[in-house]
Amino acid sequence: MATGSPSISNFPGGFANGVTIRGIPVVQTHPGKVFYVSNSTVTVEGGVGGADGNPGTYQRPLATVEAAINKCTAGRGDIIMVMPGHAESIASATALNFDKAGVAIVGLGTGSTRPTFTFTTANTTTIPVTAVNMSIQNCIFTANFLAVASAFTVAAAADFTISNCEFRDTSAILNFLACVTTTVSTNSDRLYIGDCTIKSDATTKSVAPIVILNTMTGLTVKRNRVTQTVAQNNVSQLVSHAALVMTDALIEGNYVHSVNTDTATGAVLVSTTATTGSGIIKDNVVRALDIAAAIMVTANAVQYGLFNNLYIGDGTSVSGFVLPAIGSDA
Repeated sequence: MATGSPSISNFPGGFANGVTIRGIPVVQTHPGKVFYVSNSTVTVEGGVGGADGNPGTYQRPLATVEAAINKCTAGRGDIIMVMPGHAESIASATALNFDKAGVAIVGLGTGSTRPTFTFTTANTTTIPVTAVNMSIQNCIFTANFLAVASAFTVAAAADFTISNCEFRDTSAILNFLACVTTTVSTNSDRLYIGDCTIKSDATTKSVAPIVILNTMTGLTVKRNRVTQTVAQNNVSQLVSHAALVMTDALIEGNYVHSVNTDTATGAVLVSTTATTGSGIIKDNVVRALDIAAAIMVTANAVQYGLFNNLYIGDGTSVSGFVLPAIGSDA
């Protein structure tokens, strides 16, 4: 306990058994340092406003996440705590770089007090991820420019985790095209996207929220909620990976509300032209408006095991049915 500061505790040995903060589990062990970020007008008792010239302590936080990342040491297991009410504008593809291996970024606060990152100025604005083992949780990402290509662009950065985050469009024309996009010919294995909320209001959108542009092992997409308010027929509303081979994929327990009326070529859950690979797609629930011949997963995607995926499209008060239909050993 810091002398003369009864409200502040130091843990020089890290969190050997993990820790839960404001109900958010920090699942890594963290032998590294902890840095605080806040540009909120509300300061802690005895503290000062955030500034990138500060050391990044609880009472003297940094003003930007980029400044905090720059203070981290790769592979040490540092944590960046982003305080409630923090807000940043991301105006380019270089404004915020996830480029320090092993850093965990934890947003504090609930509801509208969660840290918010707003994408402005150009549709090429993105957060590039170029270091392994990074993670971010409990933050809001808002598109406030026409057709922002992707909130995150994951390059050679295996084991990147996004959990309990929210992606929002400002309007039908100020929007994200994708939330997460991987890049060609790079290793971004074991990408994890879980417990996130994605709301798309875009009038012009031709890609899925999660776009995989490289071969990948271990993609996990779990318990996300996707709401689409404008029809984008034959565009997947969760994952697309074109002809790229996915191995050991797990797409489980996601909820998709789509207004697409045609899924014949794009499927509504997962779109691909690949016929090899491996993985499980299970327990996903979709509400869409295709009542003729809805497709949940592209028909040629024979590499996946499909279990208990439910679909409804006719708008009546009936429960969803298993789609694709239950098979047999015959």
